[in-house]
Amino acid sequence: MRWESNVREEFVDPQKRSQDESDDGEMLDEVGLRPRSLSDFVGQRELKEHLSIVLEAARRRGQAADHLLFAGPPGLGKTTLAGIVATEMSAHLHVTSGPALERAGDLAAILTKLEDNDVLFIDEIHRLSRTVEEILYPAMEDFQIDIVVGKGPSASSIRLTLPKFTLIGATTRTGMITGPLRDRFGLVARLDYYDENELQSIISRAAGILQVNIDAQGAAEIARRSRGTPRIANRLLRRVRDFAEVRGDGTVNKKSANEALSVFGVDELGLDKVDRAVLSAICVQFGGGPVGLSTLAISVSEQTETIEDVYEPFLIQQGMIARTPRGRVAMPLAYAHLGLQTPAQDPDLFA
Repeated sequence: MRWESNVREEFVDPQKRSQDESDDGEMLDEVGLRPRSLSDFVGQRELKEHLSIVLEAARRRGQAADHLLFAGPPGLGKTTLAGIVATEMSAHLHVTSGPALERAGDLAAILTKLEDNDVLFIDEIHRLSRTVEEILYPAMEDFQIDIVVGKGPSASSIRLTLPKFTLIGATTRTGMITGPLRDRFGLVARLDYYDENELQSIISRAAGILQVNIDAQGAAEIARRSRGTPRIANRLLRRVRDFAEVRGDGTVNKKSANEALSVFGVDELGLDKVDRAVLSAICVQFGGGPVGLSTLAISVSEQTETIEDVYEPFLIQQGMIARTPRGRVAMPLAYAHLGLQTPAQDPDLFA
């Protein structure tokens, strides 16, 4: 029986980098900017401490590390940490995602190709179908899977023993992970937003890799507008670099960073065009709310998942919007940011 699977295999070697990555700054993408070891990973201090203990214990025992679940908003380093785990364990990294595993056979094909101590990373693990998820249960607990061969009365079940591997799941929606799956992870860790000092360190490191001439004030200005997210910080750094090269002398300082981010529509709080559209829709179009998620998504021409996973978390964290039983409502800070007068609050909104 043969399965086709959607999986990408990588061998993570902290000492090796491709010629393109090391010699051509323009070819560096987000992968090239990722740290390769826990010591290079900035932020998430408590998570790093827990992870270092788990990995060191596994190395001393000569075993695969326990299964790990990383949760948190997009862009905080879940995929990067999966690569670091593989590096620290000198293991092969196999990368796939929940939506790519449509059938039980897709997952079975991947599992049967694993070797001892390999790391299997499943991004968006909350989007696994129930059928595929149930294949994972015995694979995670007993390192075995049952495969049905044939159809109808002649069908038979074959039990295969799998090598000892480490499963790493990543999710932006912890609440959608079923209890039986969550309980099979040895370590469940949540990644939090980064503070400005941590982001400034990340930007300075990325600037060194990209060979960008940047001063501390320039890095601080980009960090301040990066929404607590390294992925956004690296993206803004590249755009500011482009602006400095085209409109200036190539040096990134506070002035050039400020001008560049204004040109690209990133305001003082790091909000972009869509963020402001969400706030404006709630404050103006819907009179401050409450407004349902689907209605809000249609009004700004975005998918509900994008609003819920990408834009809402930061706006809620900044105290600009709130979720209530009746829908999303704008808070006084949202009106102030848009330069609007704050209306009187309805005391029943949060009832």
